[in-house]
Amino acid sequence: MSEEKTFAPTEKRKRDAALKGDVLRSRDTATAIAMLVGWVWLKFAGPWLFARMQSGARAGLSWDRGAIEDFNPAAMILRLGLDVLPPLLLLALSVLVAVLAVQLGPADGRWVGASMLPKGSRIDPLAGLKRMFGPTGWIEAGKGILKVLVLGALAWFWGKAHLHELLGLGRGASLGHGLALAWRALTDLLLLLSAGLLLIALIDWPIEWLRRTIRLRMSQQEMRDEHKESDGSPERKAAQRQRARQYATGAVAKAMSQAQFVLTNPTHFAVAMSYDPLKAAAPIVLAKGRGDKAMAMKDLARELELPMLEVPTLARSVYFTTRENQVIREELYAAVAAVLAFVLSLRRGETPLLPAIEVPVALRFDPDGRQDPAASA
Repeated sequence: MSEEKTFAPTEKRKRDAALKGDVLRSRDTATAIAMLVGWVWLKFAGPWLFARMQSGARAGLSWDRGAIEDFNPAAMILRLGLDVLPPLLLLALSVLVAVLAVQLGPADGRWVGASMLPKGSRIDPLAGLKRMFGPTGWIEAGKGILKVLVLGALAWFWGKAHLHELLGLGRGASLGHGLALAWRALTDLLLLLSAGLLLIALIDWPIEWLRRTIRLRMSQQEMRDEHKESDGSPERKAAQRQRARQYATGAVAKAMSQAQFVLTNPTHFAVAMSYDPLKAAAPIVLAKGRGDKAMAMKDLARELELPMLEVPTLARSVYFTTRENQVIREELYAAVAAVLAFVLSLRRGETPLLPAIEVPVALRFDPDGRQDPAASA
């Protein structure tokens, strides 16, 4: 029996679904944007189209002796088509860009090629019946009825406002005046329909979001598997450790062989240090690292049987204030001296307790390198 899916989808689940073509998408929104772009084009670029059509018609209907003797209707039609082609191309390009922006936006700007691939479920009769008579079918039917009601009501109001003018076209008014009335009525209709479609899109968008969320819900086992994958399986961790060991070779390995002890955070940082009064007046940082490098330094410290001391505040302070092959800051002398005395006691076979390490407040940092006066030693 399959486990019930009750958990909200994670961001990784959503990204994986998007790569397979399952993205938040509303066809009604795309239709509304296309209609609105068409209205804007007619409002501002329509006169350009009419001027082109007018010049083409005037050229086609102007006859002279040369036109009669060399009558070529195909050339006339081609010339008219070339005249109106630029504004029509502008309209097509504007609609295409707008629709692509609406469709690619929810997909994070990715072109989801999987949506273009054929799917057997689209032509499966049983799947089709399930969509028709299941929740999907009822939702689509409700949206269709809503479209008819909203767009029908808007068209009725438009017709009521413009019917008298449209019926009066050609009665006593000039041709130019009649065309202007028809043009204004057409743009008003497109604007109303665009507004209606945008209203439907505002209703459709949360519905599609909810349907996708329900569709991508996860079971408890799926949540555990994803967490395991993101956190890292034992094999993956072993591979990371191997890469870290390979990374910490050469200069780092040489520095670790000369170190006397290692300060740790305990998991984020590692600082290998040594003190030789013949070489420097203060302890020196031989190597330091964080992440994989720190992990590799700890592995090398275990192999070399170097003392590793978990003193987070001091480890971060030395890491963020001292470069490799440099002596520590004077303010840290007392803290590092206490650690060094503890390490020397261990080498003598004693079993002392690690003393309290005091780090100056001004030199206390959080794991991101920000000063953290509230941190305790």
